[in-house]
Amino acid sequence: MNHSLLLSLLIYLPILAGLASLNPRLLVLAVPFVLYVALGVWEKPSSVQLNARRTLQPNRLFQGEPVLVTLTFTNTGSRLADLLVEDVIPDGLEIIEGDPRLLLSLESGETAQIVYTLVGQRGLHTLPGPRLTANDSLGVFRTQRQLNLPSPLFVLPVVHKVPAIAIRPRRVRVYPGQIPARTGGSGVEFFGVREYQPGDPQRWINHRAGARYEQTLFVNDFEQERAVDVGLILDVRESTNLLAGSGSLLEQTIDATVTLADAFLSLGNRVGLFLYGGAIDWTFPGSGKIQRERILRALARAKIERSQVFDKLSHLPTRLFPVRSQLVLISPLQPDDQDDIVSLRARGYELLLVTPDAITFEMKTLAATPNTQLAARLAHLERSHLLRTLGRAGVNVFEWDVETPFHQVAHRALGRSRLGRQGR
Repeated sequence: MNHSLLLSLLIYLPILAGLASLNPRLLVLAVPFVLYVALGVWEKPSSVQLNARRTLQPNRLFQGEPVLVTLTFTNTGSRLADLLVEDVIPDGLEIIEGDPRLLLSLESGETAQIVYTLVGQRGLHTLPGPRLTANDSLGVFRTQRQLNLPSPLFVLPVVHKVPAIAIRPRRVRVYPGQIPARTGGSGVEFFGVREYQPGDPQRWINHRAGARYEQTLFVNDFEQERAVDVGLILDVRESTNLLAGSGSLLEQTIDATVTLADAFLSLGNRVGLFLYGGAIDWTFPGSGKIQRERILRALARAKIERSQVFDKLSHLPTRLFPVRSQLVLISPLQPDDQDDIVSLRARGYELLLVTPDAITFEMKTLAATPNTQLAARLAHLERSHLLRTLGRAGVNVFEWDVETPFHQVAHRALGRSRLGRQGR
């Protein structure tokens, strides 16, 4: 029962009963409760006036790392006999140490602290202001207030390092890098033989080729290595990203996108990121550590979205990507995405398709009945046909089982050895 309602009953019932029965002894029963309320009125807290400051150490961290939260507040008003301070924790954050609540008596000008430790899921979280509840010493009256003290916390996806991802687009930049440029010059890999020119190092002279011509020297020519433009396209459509239990295919594709972006940026390439499936979310191409941070923050905000406009890959804004550059599509795929992907390849883009095995992912949450097993076999056949068709169209396809982390299989299946096989 409500505290105020109970006090009202304890006061008014004896008074009404005494007046109705003309018995003054019943009126005396209400006196202690009247005094109780009078004392509460005397100690009734005025408006709660606190200055608060919250620090997050750090306010940018990777998923799984702890963050230390310190909330410091000072009473700038009158004495508060009974004050409850509760720091509100949003969804996606979990307390692993300490308590975000503190019950205390705070004198005017006195300062107190709340210290606790959080871990969070991937995303941008905002801790709102603390909730304040002040009571008199008898608990008769209560005053509540919430401070406006937003504190943003970026929880970034974990970056897994891989040595290199093999790509070979037709369009390269003028800056040096580690992607073969299909032109002769200074490099590492043998490209061909040409006539000697003044200034060529003597160690480049090909004596076997020069033995055929007495008046001419030949030198080895090497393939230039340049930086390239890479466009990462992450599929966040609701129709492709399955939810199975507490997991989602989006988390798997985000992990793959983080690994790919870090690998391309570490080689000096210019990388851009487009989140396809909802509102236009485009991270303009760039290179270096600043671009890496931009991409990580964009992926931290990524979520499953629904849009009637971007439900099909046919509406992908290809003008954002330079012609003949390298595109990397990270998507679980739909059967009707085939024509749109082939169309991208026909426009001159080098296309790498990174797709998780959505059928195996979903089957692990279903009962192993004959009907589900038959349905899985049919779905696998349809998906295998789709991937083979894309491969014949010139799309490099890489599919992996999400039970194995992407970075553990990417360095073997997408490494430089694969690039060498493609070149041969």
